[in-house]
Amino acid sequence: MSDLEAVESRLTALLDRHRDELVDGTIYGIPSLVWPGSSGHDYFAALKRGKTKVSLYLVIADRYPDELAPCSPALLARRTGRATFSFTTLDDELAADLGALLDRLLARYREEHA
Repeated sequence: MSDLEAVESRLTALLDRHRDELVDGTIYGIPSLVWPGSSGHDYFAALKRGKTKVSLYLVIADRYPDELAPCSPALLARRTGRATFSFTTLDDELAADLGALLDRLLARYREEHA
């Protein structure tokens, strides 16, 4: 398994923890997780493996920037755009930090759809 395959698998596992509430979708042809019945840019997360990195798209993080405040500098350094976090590696500490961020963002996303 290549490093990027391992990173993608680990990111997928972090997202899979929330599959009981979300459904599969796509945004611009990229697999995503969305709230049932949502469409367009109202997705929770999308994941795409490229040649040199794995990108995690979290538009929800742009809507709730306060949820980024508790994140480590290492995770924030992976933010390469308003909604994009890019990973070439993903160690245990970074995965735990990202998992906590995803949990906080899902709580906010859930509130939007309650």
